[in-house]
Amino acid sequence: MKVVHVNAEAQRDACLARLCAEVYGQEAGLTPLVVFTGTRTVLFSQQAARLFAGVDAQGKPQALALLVLDEEGEGMTVTHACTLGQVDAKQRLISELALKAPLRVEVDNAEQEAFYQKSGIKRWFGGVNGKRVGLGARHPAKSVRELSTTLSLDEALILRRFKHDPRAFANAKEAFLAGLNNFPTAF
Repeated sequence: MKVVHVNAEAQRDACLARLCAEVYGQEAGLTPLVVFTGTRTVLFSQQAARLFAGVDAQGKPQALALLVLDEEGEGMTVTHACTLGQVDAKQRLISELALKAPLRVEVDNAEQEAFYQKSGIKRWFGGVNGKRVGLGARHPAKSVRELSTTLSLDEALILRRFKHDPRAFANAKEAFLAGLNNFPTAF
C-alpha cells in the first residue's frame, strides 16, 4: 500500500466527503455535513489537518484517514478513518502513518485499542472519561500529562450558522454532494 497525502483541494474535498459519509453513515443526520464543512473551512484553511489515502498498486483508494494537529503542533490525532476496499486497508494505512507521523489515537473500548495496537500504536495511557490514549513511536510525549489538546471544531456553531443562513447550508450541502460525486477512482 502506498500512502498519498491528498492536498489538491478538489480531491481533498471529495475524499473528505467520502470519509465523513463512510464514518457516520446515512442515519447520522447533519453530523457528516457539519464535520465536512468545519474541516474544510477551519482545519484545512488553517493547515491544522491532513488527509491521507492508502492506495493499491493501481492507485485506487483503499482507505482514508484524517489527522488533526494538537494545540502545540507536536502531534497528530487520527480523528476519522475508514476502509474503502480491502478489509485490512485501514489498518495498513494507520500502520504506515504511524511510521512517519507523531500519531495519537483516543479509543473507547478494548476492541479499538487492539486494532490500533496491531496498527503500530504501542504506548497506551489512561485518558479522561474512561478513554485510552495511544501514541505512536514518533510522538514526542512521554506521558499523558505532556499531551496538548487536539484542535477541534465548534459543531454547535456550524449548526447555528446552517440554521440562520440557508444559503450557507445549501452551499455546504452542494459541496458535500459534489465531493461524493467526484470521489477519485485513482491517484
